Amino acid sequence: MHIGGKNTKIKLTFLLEMASKLVFIYDGQCPFCNQFAELLELKSNLPNIQVKNARENPSEVPQGYDMDVMGAILLVDGKMMTGANAINWICSQIKDPSNAMLKVLSVVFTSSQRTKWVFPFLLIARRISLFYKGVPRKFGF
Repeated sequence: MHIGGKNTKIKLTFLLEMASKLVFIYDGQCPFCNQFAELLELKSNLPNIQVKNARENPSEVPQGYDMDVMGAILLVDGKMMTGANAINWICSQIKDPSNAMLKVLSVVFTSSQRTKWVFPFLLIARRISLFYKGVPRKFGF
């Protein structure tokens, strides 16, 4: 079966442009967050995703938001998800990851129960890594 041609490519491009606008805001000093953000941007095959380092873009983070407690932020068409919910939503959208680590993460974090159980340990690992790097956990929000 052959799928292709000019019309198919135009339709596919149109569908990708109609997809939700995604903005993932993370702590760029956290090595785990940084790796996940890089994988999302380069290997996830999620259309229309923007990845933003909160330390470089503090105006993107809501006033009073504490990444140290809540974790990363995901905006889906302007609606905010945080922490475990954001990671779970992202991983449930990744259908064909082109990276082995992203595949493992998407399998682990597709389950909302598993994500809610594992996520607090990720926040602890983040805090420990920032401590050893000498980076303040909380920053200008």
